[in-house]
Amino acid sequence: MRSQVPLYQAKAEFFRMLGHPVRIRVLELLQDGPLPVRDLLAAIEVEPSSLSQQLAVLRRSGIVTSTRTGSTVVYELAGGDVAELMRAARRILTELLAGQHDLLEELLGTEVGSRRDR
Repeated sequence: MRSQVPLYQAKAEFFRMLGHPVRIRVLELLQDGPLPVRDLLAAIEVEPSSLSQQLAVLRRSGIVTSTRTGSTVVYELAGGDVAELMRAARRILTELLAGQHDLLEELLGTEVGSRRDR
């Protein structure tokens, strides 16, 4: 009998699979619709072999699908939830960076104030 992987472990594996800048960029680009490999290469500017390797990871995970027409391979997101995940990540990062910016301004303001006290 095969033991079931706990949900938290499956989620960790999923996020590890996303943990490469080229994969994230591919998913961002595919949010607007299917793209042929040549367009992905032009937008990401990586070696074809590197892009191919990262696309294979995404394809094996089931997060993207591919179709071939002649010599052209077109990739697309497997579902709308992936695009929503990318939008959610952008919102979260925006909030985190805004918080860091506020903290930096506060620190700089405190530093300037302490210089005036000298």
